[in-house]
Amino acid sequence: MTLIAIVLATLAAGLGSVWIAAALMRSGIGREDSRFGAQHLLSLAAGALLATAFVHLLPEAFESQINPKALFVTLLLGLVFFFLLDKAELWHHGHEHRHAPPQERGHSHDDAHHGHAHDHAPASQGHGHAHHHNTAGGWSLLTGDSVHCFGDGILIASAFMADMRLGIVAAISVLAHEVPHHMGDLVVLAGNDNRSQRGVALLKLSLAGAVTALGGVVGYFLVSSLDGFLPYFLAIASSSFIYVALADLIPQLQRQLTARQTVQQIAWLAVGMVVVSAVSTWAHGAHGHAGHDHGEQHESHGDHDGHGH
Repeated sequence: MTLIAIVLATLAAGLGSVWIAAALMRSGIGREDSRFGAQHLLSLAAGALLATAFVHLLPEAFESQINPKALFVTLLLGLVFFFLLDKAELWHHGHEHRHAPPQERGHSHDDAHHGHAHDHAPASQGHGHAHHHNTAGGWSLLTGDSVHCFGDGILIASAFMADMRLGIVAAISVLAHEVPHHMGDLVVLAGNDNRSQRGVALLKLSLAGAVTALGGVVGYFLVSSLDGFLPYFLAIASSSFIYVALADLIPQLQRQLTARQTVQQIAWLAVGMVVVSAVSTWAHGAHGHAGHDHGEQHESHGDHDGHGH
């Protein structure tokens, strides 16, 4: 049952994020002239990731009998590890970093380069690092995407092995932060308004997203064989979510904005946190209700057997 849930959740996060990104791009969401832009998506994703790490995964890890200091050390080492993966340009999807001149970095958009940062924002918002549309660059991006999705699958599986509710929350958080990233990837792979390439780009990203399920299956057997280390896996998952939120998403929100735009950022950040908490509450209630029903059925069956005797 747990393995089936992991496969379904990882497919939903991996493939769902790609397809939602494509749908949002078709509807015009994420463009500069859209009322719901990339800043809102980034704020929503950052809030979901931070809430998942600090409110759900870490408390679950610290409920174990493991020394808290050991878990904090694991959290620290996890942050350093993901920083090193970032340096290796794998965790952030194999993008060609730092090829754009300084004036093109930040949030200005260059149609000639289709600038797309190592962050997760849609390219329509204009991002820092330039990509040239060549085959090598495209496969480099997809390789990095696949590695990232494989890691996401392991993290989701770790959460499911601890608690079904945590797994659902983790999967939703992964989906939330992958949507804006995939919006940018679609532009990088297909080019702006290049309809002939959009289908191919969507197929390639869908295949990369499906690797999330492979990571989930590997994570299931890995955590099952190392059951006593589950709290450490949760700490590593937390470090991943924290790193992505603080190193990727939050820096993109540090822009000079009007007071109204700043309030909107904070509001969407809060929405992300509330959504995660609401889903957790719902999943906990549904799981508890199912367990209660199962207990009642078991008790009823026992009474019936006793009455038969």
